[in-house]
Amino acid sequence: MKRPKAWPVASCFNPAVRTYGGDNINLCFLLSFREHTRGALISPAFEYFLLAVAAIPFIYYLLAIYSSILFFRRSPRATAVSNRRFTPPVSNLKPVRGLDPEAYENFASFCRQDYPDFELLFCVHDREDPAVPVLEKLVQDFPRCKIRILYGSGRMAINDKVAKLVRLSHEALHEVLVINDSDVRVKPDYFRTVVAPLQNPKVGGVTCLYTSVHDATITQSLQSVGMISDFFPGVMVAWLLDGVKFAFGQTIVTTKMLLAGFGGFEALESRPADDLLTGRLIAEQGVEVKMLPYAVETVADYSSFRGLLIKRLRWMTVMRHMRPWGHAGLIFTHGLAWSLLAIALHPTWTVAAIYLGGYVALRLAMSVLVGVRGLHEKNLAAKLPLFVLWDATALFIWLTSFGRRSIRWRGVDYLVRAGMLAPLRQLAPEKIALKLETKERP
Repeated sequence: MKRPKAWPVASCFNPAVRTYGGDNINLCFLLSFREHTRGALISPAFEYFLLAVAAIPFIYYLLAIYSSILFFRRSPRATAVSNRRFTPPVSNLKPVRGLDPEAYENFASFCRQDYPDFELLFCVHDREDPAVPVLEKLVQDFPRCKIRILYGSGRMAINDKVAKLVRLSHEALHEVLVINDSDVRVKPDYFRTVVAPLQNPKVGGVTCLYTSVHDATITQSLQSVGMISDFFPGVMVAWLLDGVKFAFGQTIVTTKMLLAGFGGFEALESRPADDLLTGRLIAEQGVEVKMLPYAVETVADYSSFRGLLIKRLRWMTVMRHMRPWGHAGLIFTHGLAWSLLAIALHPTWTVAAIYLGGYVALRLAMSVLVGVRGLHEKNLAAKLPLFVLWDATALFIWLTSFGRRSIRWRGVDYLVRAGMLAPLRQLAPEKIALKLETKERP
């Protein structure tokens, strides 16, 4: 097959271009030399092979679109309405460390639940934690809610969050547990919606999606676009191909019995990605973990681009250590990089139209499908152009993760080794709460 001329070389034979004088002749010589050198180094057969490989992300994008369409067909609220009589008592467990932005409104949303019987359990490090005044105000403002504040985990654990969950799960009064992070905000139908699937005895765990409450900065908009166009489409593909063997920290619903089935949170005290592992260990007991097409809201816990990079790099580094082959396979999801490589190999208008045009069209289709139909994202049109910047950022984070062995969470650095956490520096004794205290409503 005769190869079409590349743009630069073709321009050398354009009379309109030759009028610029001798410099153009030198440029043409260099471009021609480059063309012949490339032909010597890369055979036509190998070049077309690379072009075929560069199209693999398009297959992934099509699969993500198909799986997203299937996933968002379902209505979680319809299930909750049909199971309206299924309202077992619920214990909501929330480990807290420090004060998140808009913390009061996040916590208060759980007090406004349209649910007959539930308790809210918070666990903080000690009475000096900055979140304590907010929690005490919560107790005063919602006198009809059953609220308990626990001080200290009572455990010598590397993962402080999981240590708190150990105590919270033991202190919980009810069998059904709803667990979520401190930055989560929910609607009044939240408990009814996420607990309803447990009526089916084959279901042992529930998780759901999450979206941003509001994006005040370009960095926060960039994070939202990354979730909508990149992270959640990948989750949909995992759901379609392998089922749900994970959970998100924004919502984990399960029972005390199933927690005990894998040794409780004690088994995760030195592990990263405790939320993902909780979902996996529940599924391994022969029950189904449901992921609902229902989204809670979160408030961004970072204020700068650097903070976003640290957050995303932490997650990617953990995934590299937990799922090394799956992490390496992400190379075939970076469509922007492959499209640019294809154009560099074969710089013609046809290749550019096929690869860059296909990349933009499919990425936009994925983003609109997940963002509008799935998450009902507001003002998505204004954020959509950021997906190209996000893809470049995501590629940088993915490449950087291969050289990382440590992560930073809540100001503490940890070493990730053989799927376990180890502190990079010894924690001071006062940083580990051994004394158990509880503050309950009189």
